[in-house]
Amino acid sequence: MKTTKKMLTPSGRVQYPSRTPTPISLAVLPAAEAMPAIVTKAYEAASAGVRVRVLNRMLRAVGPLALAVVAGGAFARYVTQARWSALTVSLSDAARVSSSQIYELATYVQQSNPDVARQIIAVLARDVSTMTALGATVGAILIGYLSGQQRS
Repeated sequence: MKTTKKMLTPSGRVQYPSRTPTPISLAVLPAAEAMPAIVTKAYEAASAGVRVRVLNRMLRAVGPLALAVVAGGAFARYVTQARWSALTVSLSDAARVSSSQIYELATYVQQSNPDVARQIIAVLARDVSTMTALGATVGAILIGYLSGQQRS
């Protein structure tokens, strides 16, 4: 049985090591596989308002069962709102979500509904401060993903 190394945050919460690829490895991945990592990096760099919009959009694309399972059940609190178009995420909820949870959620959304993944990337690409924080290489990969998806 494989064990996963756990770390405790200063607030006492359990945090698992990130499975997000490093920026160097993003350039080697195919655009579709790099998308969850790009969303994660952008989410980390985004303002609180952009984080709320991105998380709201991703959670609305996920059904109740997936909400209870994805990212170790981190989004289970939204199961009762899963089929509402008015699912709401607070600023504090968006701030508490870890990078690994966003990565797992983005991976699920990208596999289950690529159109929503494209919409999320479009939101992130329009935010100048997020794009600046991502840097030219990751920004180019993100825009390349958008371009490739629009042609197919």
